[in-house]
Amino acid sequence: MTQPVRHPARPLLPRLLAVLAMAVPGTTLAVAPAGPLDDARQLVLVTTPGWDATDGTLHRYERAATDARWREVARFPVAVGRSGSAWGSGLHPAGAHDDGPRKREGDGRSPAGVFAIGTAFGYADAADTRLAYAPMRLSHYCMDVPASPLYNRIVDADAVGRGAVEGSTEPMRLDLHNDGDPRYRIGFVIEHNAGNVPGDGSCIFAHLWRTPGEATAGCTAMDEADMRALLAWLDPQAQPRFVLLPEAEQRRLASAWALPEAGR
Repeated sequence: MTQPVRHPARPLLPRLLAVLAMAVPGTTLAVAPAGPLDDARQLVLVTTPGWDATDGTLHRYERAATDARWREVARFPVAVGRSGSAWGSGLHPAGAHDDGPRKREGDGRSPAGVFAIGTAFGYADAADTRLAYAPMRLSHYCMDVPASPLYNRIVDADAVGRGAVEGSTEPMRLDLHNDGDPRYRIGFVIEHNAGNVPGDGSCIFAHLWRTPGEATAGCTAMDEADMRALLAWLDPQAQPRFVLLPEAEQRRLASAWALPEAGR
């Protein structure tokens, strides 16, 4: 286990300055902008060698509510998009997009940036996780058709109608549609493009890989034992965040986003 990585207490600074401004009438203080990880106490950080890399490392970090220092608790290998990664739409500021590719539907890239962690899902009726969990059935699809009003949503064809899921290439029961495919046996939603903007990319998950290191269509894939340990650890009360960055971007943004140092 690595030693704790120390950072300035950024999560407390904006609040402290705001309190001081209210306590001293007529005083104007420059309040530091909120960082995308300020309220997070769990961090899932995926780093890759570069924008076009299809392999990476997933690091699990945690910290106390009153401490800005991240402590690494686990790391393991993962695979990302077959074309690498690209800036996605998440909780990070728009200025982070100045350099690097941008995520688009069908580009085979995993979205980079900071994202909320959404619902867990799987083939079984339940899972060992504190995240909200949705069991998938044969009729569940994720809509990856930009023109659809259901774009970037997991829906049940029995509820919305078979016509509403026409054209989707993302059945959620891959095992039933694709000869026992295990990839969606257990996983969770990465909240990329939460505004469901057509063409900005859809159906981004953390899921299992079929074979070690196999690249994805834009998700993050891993071994089943690592996934189950990750899901058992994640706690919605800790406001966990999912971050994916090439190593050079991690170094560039470490201070601004209060990230752990590269390689630590």
